[in-house]
Amino acid sequence: MTSTGNGLSRVLPFKVFTEPIMSSRRKAREFALQLLFQQDLTRNSTEEIGRLFWKSNTADDLTRNFAEHLFQQAVKNHELIDDLIRKHALHWRLDRMSVVDRNVIRMAVAEFLYTETPKVVVIDEAIEVARKYSGDEATEFVNGVLDAIRAELEGTKND
Repeated sequence: MTSTGNGLSRVLPFKVFTEPIMSSRRKAREFALQLLFQQDLTRNSTEEIGRLFWKSNTADDLTRNFAEHLFQQAVKNHELIDDLIRKHALHWRLDRMSVVDRNVIRMAVAEFLYTETPKVVVIDEAIEVARKYSGDEATEFVNGVLDAIRAELEGTKND
């Protein structure tokens, strides 16, 4: 709390609340990637994958809900998402991409389309998740594909 000089106090939550929320969102994205990875490899139902995944992974409600939202939207809308990826991943077929890179991009496109998160934040977060789970070389590829999709969705030209 800080004093406003007129005897009133105000709460400045930015530092206190943004750090846990940001790390919670990053963890949710990592969980969503793991769920998508498992679904991509096994083709099991989202219900079964989620049930098994959450048996061995714990998260607070916000983290779990955000992870589930990204996972469900990416799977439910995979045709639209994969079409956007195909269109902008020049000279790459989906089945030739690394499973991790493909699902990082799917997760990020789902976040573009089905959340209000600023697209530049989504791209930055996807790059960090790709760096952690795929490697530094994946970051340029993920960034390029997502930036091209972002440009299309925003109706801007990608130079």
